[in-house]
Amino acid sequence: MFAEVKLPAIVSSNMVLQRNTTVPLWGWADAKEKFTIEASWLSEPIKVEADKEGNWKVDVKTTGSKEPQTIRIAGKYFNISLENVVFGEVWICSGQSNMQQPLSGYTGQPTYGGMLATAKAKNPNLRLFTVNRIGSKAPLTDVKEYSGWEEASPDNVLDFSAVAYFFGQQLQEILDVPVGMIHTSWGGSSVQAWISKEEISKYQEVDLTDVDITKGTNHIPTALYNSMIHPLIPYTIRGALWYQGESNRGEPKKYEELFPAMVKDWRTRWGIGDFPFYYAQIAPYWYNDHDAYDNYQNSAFIRETQLKCVDIIPNSGIAVTLDIGDEYCIHPPKKKEVADRLLFNALNQTYGFKTIDYAGPTYASHEVKDGAAIITFNNAESGVYAYKGLSGFEVAGEDKVFYPATAEITDRKNVTVKSEKVPNPVAIRYAWQNWIEGTLYDTNLLPASSFRTDTWDDATRAAD
Repeated sequence: MFAEVKLPAIVSSNMVLQRNTTVPLWGWADAKEKFTIEASWLSEPIKVEADKEGNWKVDVKTTGSKEPQTIRIAGKYFNISLENVVFGEVWICSGQSNMQQPLSGYTGQPTYGGMLATAKAKNPNLRLFTVNRIGSKAPLTDVKEYSGWEEASPDNVLDFSAVAYFFGQQLQEILDVPVGMIHTSWGGSSVQAWISKEEISKYQEVDLTDVDITKGTNHIPTALYNSMIHPLIPYTIRGALWYQGESNRGEPKKYEELFPAMVKDWRTRWGIGDFPFYYAQIAPYWYNDHDAYDNYQNSAFIRETQLKCVDIIPNSGIAVTLDIGDEYCIHPPKKKEVADRLLFNALNQTYGFKTIDYAGPTYASHEVKDGAAIITFNNAESGVYAYKGLSGFEVAGEDKVFYPATAEITDRKNVTVKSEKVPNPVAIRYAWQNWIEGTLYDTNLLPASSFRTDTWDDATRAAD
């Protein structure tokens, strides 16, 4: 038997290594096995020796070169060649079905622009890697099922995440450097499934001893972290994109704890600092209940939580989707718009394009004057805008009963709301229901999230 070195699936030909930094290469070999790594951009080979368990890991400096590179791993009885390796920007994309949704869409549920994007997909500087859906009771050292690194082409993008593809394609074009997109998501998954056992055990007991990992896998705590995140660590990334929340809609207070905990967990384990983390707010949808209001079946509560998390999670940003939902389809077809808004976050906050706006209006304050509430906003430096007038606003008095309100933009920067039924408004809500079409934007057409000025848990909506 001859000694052999094994590499993780993510380390292969056609991969994108994060540019201008230090990245790890790692794998497995016989105990104490010695070999060398030669890289085309390095002047000298790297000498490697596996530890007594056969694990090995080395750090390699990358450059800003746009030229394809090669890596040779050679021992006495083996020689591994990694070809067409490039340096660029690497992003990991995860979540549930709205991140998983491919350019081809789902059955009866299209992705707008998917066909044209596929036709134009040939791009050797955009590389794609997909982790297939599988769960595990314990952390895996390597992904079990996957589609390895490939250059984007019409032959392989149709089944790739639409949000990830649109983000990566545009980032590659704008920066003019190679971009690698790692897609690892599972439809219907809860946030609990994406957190390590060590972290989630701070919030709940986890014992998978007698759990059937093949049933309800996407809701089993730690199961997806173990098989779809842990094996990718420590592959160096620039940042992460996340689109999830529908499966935690009924527990917004818990999500406010667990989602930031998940981000902190990933960052701690990657060990590269607080890398950028940009995520999409879930879009409006009727959820089989048009009448849900002051209970957690109203998805406005989870949207509120997601907006709060921007201030809880360092180096984060949100893509608000209040205007691009679909009343009777939980998978809205406008995935490029979601990707665009995530991209604006990355361009401004990660890549220094400070002229690119990335945040829509958020509630700042209000004053009551002559029976009307005048609302001011943050993130509306050039004012606010509505295509065809405003709707979705409500006001309540001290009785905590909300009535529909008329709303209009005043002074091009404020919104004035009032209702004849509420002569002295004390609270305002906007888009506070499952299904709603957002109407309020800034002048760069970034939408405002649903919001409320109260913290009541016993408010009601006036009967029609």
